[in-house]
Amino acid sequence: MTSNDGLRRLIGHGLAWSSVSSLVLRLGSFAVGIVLARLLAPEEFGVFAVALTVQAVVMTLADLGMSTDLIRSDDPGRKAPTVASLGLASGALLAITMALSSQGIAELLGSPAAGPVISVMAFSLLLAGAGVVPYASLQRQFAQKKLFGIAAADFGISTLLTVLLVLAGWGVMGLAVARLVSQSATLVLQFALSGERVRFGFDKSVAPAVLSYGLPVAGANMLSWALLNVDNVVISRLAGPVALGFYFLAFNVSNWPMSALGQVVRSISIPTFARLAAGRSDRSLAAVLGPVWAVCLLAGLLLAVLSRPVIELVYGARWLPSAAVLAWLGIFGSLRTLFDLAASYLLARGASTPTLLVQLVWIVGLVPAVLLGVATGDIAGAAAAHLIVAAFLVCPAYAVALHRCGADIRAVLARLWPPILAASAAGAAAAAVVAVAPGPLAGLLAGGVIGSIIYALLLARWFVRQIHGLRQWMPAHEAARELDAVTTRTTIPGGTS
Repeated sequence: MTSNDGLRRLIGHGLAWSSVSSLVLRLGSFAVGIVLARLLAPEEFGVFAVALTVQAVVMTLADLGMSTDLIRSDDPGRKAPTVASLGLASGALLAITMALSSQGIAELLGSPAAGPVISVMAFSLLLAGAGVVPYASLQRQFAQKKLFGIAAADFGISTLLTVLLVLAGWGVMGLAVARLVSQSATLVLQFALSGERVRFGFDKSVAPAVLSYGLPVAGANMLSWALLNVDNVVISRLAGPVALGFYFLAFNVSNWPMSALGQVVRSISIPTFARLAAGRSDRSLAAVLGPVWAVCLLAGLLLAVLSRPVIELVYGARWLPSAAVLAWLGIFGSLRTLFDLAASYLLARGASTPTLLVQLVWIVGLVPAVLLGVATGDIAGAAAAHLIVAAFLVCPAYAVALHRCGADIRAVLARLWPPILAASAAGAAAAAVVAVAPGPLAGLLAGGVIGSIIYALLLARWFVRQIHGLRQWMPAHEAARELDAVTTRTTIPGGTS
């Protein structure tokens, strides 16, 4: 077996297990979300959204971007003890800071009831910082089967405990406690399945390089999550927790297909691009992008066109204000998957600073757009602001960064247009069917089937060519490293290969 064949098998194995993991866990999350929407009022959803927003933004700083550095490093074993120490220290500092400031943050965001929930969720930052090394080790090994087992355990514990606590009258605090308990179990499993030992140390020759790469990554990640949550902050402050509850539900629905596909992409993209991307006019991003874009655009299109029957059937008529939000966020979710792929490519090639700059451009454009959107169009206006800024500001910014990093932008752009043209025709047909359907169930089924069939017919031959081209490109790429070197020289000591 050649080194390229071995690498392709590793990537294919990781992709298969990541796909299974995402599908199973997203279906489970979908079911749990329906149950919670029936048990909790929109206002309670809004309170939890505020707490989750704060945790999500701060969580991106917990590992200081060091997990990404370990995943792409040629010598992770030497860095691991230093990274473990820095990760634990940063997680502890952030947890204490967030817990002490929780009530003030909640009041600033217009939801004082979220204060105690934020303080409980703060301790998840400590757990995240402690798990940097085993998580990176599993990612380097393409150990998606093990990661699936960990995620399944996390989901099972969190779901069971959440439902029991909510039924026992804990309300949104039950969600926070369940998250903390399940994350503790996740940390234990990460160490057990990665084979890593708890090893702390500090190498003064390693720390500067780790931080110089990791801090821009952490900053970019924080800005990325801030971008996805600035709307929550604005809506909570200007429109109140009830409006935020409707918006939060719509955003979660828009994440169904995007989170599943995005998780698959993220789980293998950085280690894949790190081993295969090289030189100027590199076509590795274009080769992967075509199939990913075709699938995520169809998913986003159907969510947008079928937003009203989806919300009414799944969550009930009281949640219908969320439908207008989902109509915008469906397509935005498709673009988010592309942005995840672009950011992974940049990080794999060591371009952490350009990634940070793109996030800065994004948030500078998004904040005033969301403020204007909420002022003129309420929660639907905030959703529209997301899509407009993503399409007309963020896409060009990523194109510039990718070109400067060596990606073949012409090849990338050539793979964007065919799905867009097919989606335009399919979306128009599906919308027409929904408009004349006698009820939400008929509209959902007929619109979804008609839209999918038209999209598939228009794009089938193109999609097959993209898959064939991807399979041909991967083993033939000259930049693939020797597999033996990958599995021996770069494995973190104590980890499994």
